[in-house]
Amino acid sequence: MSKGTTSACAACKYQRKKCSKNCPLSTYFPPHEPQKFQHAHRLFGVSNILKILKQVTDEEKDDAMKSIIYEADIRARYPVNGCCFVISALEHQLRSVHEQIYYVQSQLAELKHQNPGFAPGPSEYDSSPSILRLGNIDNNFKHKKSSMLNR
Repeated sequence: MSKGTTSACAACKYQRKKCSKNCPLSTYFPPHEPQKFQHAHRLFGVSNILKILKQVTDEEKDDAMKSIIYEADIRARYPVNGCCFVISALEHQLRSVHEQIYYVQSQLAELKHQNPGFAPGPSEYDSSPSILRLGNIDNNFKHKKSSMLNR
């Protein structure tokens, strides 16, 4: 159990056993989120989750469990491709953003060529794609995409 509560964690509830004070899963599967545990249990199994927790250091446990829970939730959402679907979508988004950057840079180069005295104002973007500070890419992309479509 976590922090003096009397309710068993979602893992112990599912297994119908008493949740001890030093239950290794209570921190990650609170009683009010049984679905989170069910997804992780379905994909990994309790014994494998416990093995993973034993293999990592105390500093790595939170990250390991976040990874397990995230992967299990994504697999429940996209049963066929799981995390591969999310990775593919992010790669597509990244390619799209790089294409937009290339387009804007080529437009700037054309403007500079046509107007030798042209100097753009200060920008929040660096000219090198690897050092871009794009902020919320998803919102920027959706906004730009909808504005391009409305032309």
